[in-house]
Amino acid sequence: MKRLLSTSLAALSLVCAGGAAAHGDRDDDDRGDVSGPVRCATYDGISDDLLTAGLGKRGLQSNVPPAFAVPMRPTAAELRRSVIYNSYRALIDISTNGGYGVLYGPNIDPNGNNTLGEGKIAGEECFAYADNGSGRRNVTMLVQIPASFDPHHACIVAGPSSGSRGAYGAISSTGEWALKRGCAVAYTDKGTGTGAHDLQNHTINLIDGVRADAAAAGKASNFTAPISEAQRLAFNTATPNRFAYKHAHSQLNPEKDWGRDVLRSIEFAFSLLNDRFDKRIHKRNTIVIAGSVSNGGGSSLAAAEIDHRRLIDAVVVVEPQVQPRFNPALKIKRGDKQIANFGKGLYDYITLANLFQPCAALAPENVGAPAGFFVNAALATNRCAALAANGLIAGATTTEQAIAAQKVLNDNGWETETNILGPSHFGFQVAPAVAVTFANTYGRYSVLDNACGFSMGGTLATGVPAPVNPVALAQIFATGNGIPPTSGINLIDNNSVGGPLLHTASISASTGKADYAFDGALCLRKLFTDHTVDALRVRFGIFQVKQRGDLHRRPAIIVHGRADNLVPINHSSRPYYGLNKMVEGNNKSRLRYYEVTNAQHFDAFINPFVVPVAPLTAGYDTRYVPLHFYGIEALNLMWNHLKHGTPLPASQVVRTVARGGLPGAAPAITLANVPSIAANPAAGDRIEFSGNTLHVPD
Repeated sequence: MKRLLSTSLAALSLVCAGGAAAHGDRDDDDRGDVSGPVRCATYDGISDDLLTAGLGKRGLQSNVPPAFAVPMRPTAAELRRSVIYNSYRALIDISTNGGYGVLYGPNIDPNGNNTLGEGKIAGEECFAYADNGSGRRNVTMLVQIPASFDPHHACIVAGPSSGSRGAYGAISSTGEWALKRGCAVAYTDKGTGTGAHDLQNHTINLIDGVRADAAAAGKASNFTAPISEAQRLAFNTATPNRFAYKHAHSQLNPEKDWGRDVLRSIEFAFSLLNDRFDKRIHKRNTIVIAGSVSNGGGSSLAAAEIDHRRLIDAVVVVEPQVQPRFNPALKIKRGDKQIANFGKGLYDYITLANLFQPCAALAPENVGAPAGFFVNAALATNRCAALAANGLIAGATTTEQAIAAQKVLNDNGWETETNILGPSHFGFQVAPAVAVTFANTYGRYSVLDNACGFSMGGTLATGVPAPVNPVALAQIFATGNGIPPTSGINLIDNNSVGGPLLHTASISASTGKADYAFDGALCLRKLFTDHTVDALRVRFGIFQVKQRGDLHRRPAIIVHGRADNLVPINHSSRPYYGLNKMVEGNNKSRLRYYEVTNAQHFDAFINPFVVPVAPLTAGYDTRYVPLHFYGIEALNLMWNHLKHGTPLPASQVVRTVARGGLPGAAPAITLANVPSIAANPAAGDRIEFSGNTLHVPD
């Protein structure tokens, strides 16, 4: 049975005040965070539940998504079920051969045994906005309290979303582990999420995903572009059928507040728990772990850095997109090789990837790359020629140019293990999507600015801008991820010769060729390298998100795959770990770093049938093991450390065994493929830090 409650803002203010009093005074910036009603519902764990939305282990694995009774008018309950289905599947390999239902999944208990059946978890779920009352930020906070929550053994796990996903984004990576332990989960979308404002029709998403008129929604809108009505109408006349996206176009650079958003979500959890358990839940009797993946992992580290009230006891993050401040005294060595180029920020390395990856895809070493066929060879050839004509690479032939492009990437910090993934990543348009979004957010550009000529909207098969399918738009809260291309909303190159076109089809003015929007990609790169006013505003936004590496000597674990092409380890986990050692002191730091071989950023791609119509990502399955497995192990290690004082294993390289076999038909994974993090790693596997140098075994 589902019980829908609505708590008034006034009542919640009293709840928050009680919760805050229980664990210390609130910072001035945190007052008045909750804006609007708090909506709560209870789930019986049979017809509906916290983890699987009633679908169970088998329903989440099914390639048939949950249906909508009226596709054009999905209900909030239907959207919730669908967003949990899609969010769960987005981060993990859902195939049985890959480990789902065997090594991990709703049916696997905290001890790793298959005892939980369909894995449904009863409990209560509440969500609300964090905002100052203006409606500008409207960060979604979502707390799940399992029925098994024990106030005498209280625990909270913060799970900020990965990427730009909505609040349920960490449900399979962090939420599942926490709920099985009986912990409350504090999710947040970090002020990003599926904030899709249809400028043509002036519709938006509400907090529950239902589409509504932006004017009627007012401050209840998840995101409405901060432009006047006159500006919107003029923009629609000049560039019809476009969208504004929250992460890109809020003009707030939300990433600078991601750490504070995590702390707010934890406070929200404390407030709700105190209300339900008569103020018995406070910091002194509650274990709090901040943990998530990718952008959510970076957010968790950022939260710990500014958590001066010690709300957080420990941090466990996987493949974190973290941007450490550069310290020229730090050195990194892999084996006998010193890494010459490390510690780049996200925008720096993603604009390099956006420029050079399509050409590098044609390098001989990348022939046969998994899903490499998504790169159009003709367009990539034209990109190579454009790079050479602009003096960015050398080479008289396309092959020579492609080899040179790959060398640029490796010279700029990508490990050679990542090369084979570059073609699929660019083919899936990862780099262009991230580069355009972060150019906008760091520069605090308005949607009206069309930064570097890029806009967002629907397109026809010919690439011409067009309205988005209305059914897809109605369901976008459940299917979108906050960064176009997504759910029928694409990147459009407004500067294409002959008029705006889908960016993969556009023709660059400087070359007269279709070359994956070379002019736009070069413009995005120059927003980092040049000294123009626009470049300076982007670099200022980047400066705001840099982290100091100071976790205040609290226990923490970072897990990262050596083959990560999207968030290269030389620009994230390795330099952050080294910086932490320098800031806190090598012997006083309690951070551990586990680097996993044969592991990369997108576990979902290991399933060759991630899109059920064909084995589109065949080859991932033969090469890579699920990093998610080690995320779970790291959480278990930290739990035992906090609960029982069990020492955390030393930092180490975890040497896995790829499954091998035929691409698309790799044999079933076993524990032999994923050996445990060693309690006492061999000398040749230990990651050491001495003399300001991080030593990582080859």
